[in-house]
Amino acid sequence: MSVRVKLDDIIEGLESQSDESFSFLNKKTGEIVLISDYDMRAAENNDPIEDFPEWERDQIIIAREIIAETGDYIHLPSKYDIDEYRIMEDFCWSLDDTKKGEFLHGLIGGPGTSRRFKDALYKYGIEEDWYKYHSAAIKDIAVDWCKENKIEFDET
Repeated sequence: MSVRVKLDDIIEGLESQSDESFSFLNKKTGEIVLISDYDMRAAENNDPIEDFPEWERDQIIIAREIIAETGDYIHLPSKYDIDEYRIMEDFCWSLDDTKKGEFLHGLIGGPGTSRRFKDALYKYGIEEDWYKYHSAAIKDIAVDWCKENKIEFDET
């Protein structure tokens, strides 16, 4: 039986990830853990836990449980599963001012997309609209993920 989780914890787990770290839900405790590639490699290599500093050992132990596929941990959508470009595109087409939307859409793609996009948001004074839209999109991803994985959640 899985525990109820706070949707805000799932959202925070989604937003905390990077190229070198991934979030997992402990289905027994409801805790979200962020595990780095370094800790995963240490777990995969089965390096002696004593070889690591005390503060790092818990993460490696959790990584070992994840690798062992105990069923206690489930991977949250990674930053690669969250299509930021699509969220940006959808935001562009959601704008009432189609000229602004088309201009912003033209900025999406290639290196520097995020910087160009955010600079234009500030230029047009719609950065708050973007942040609200982005937050709602991430929340939708979190809700869908919970439903797909039969995870009960509380919205706060």
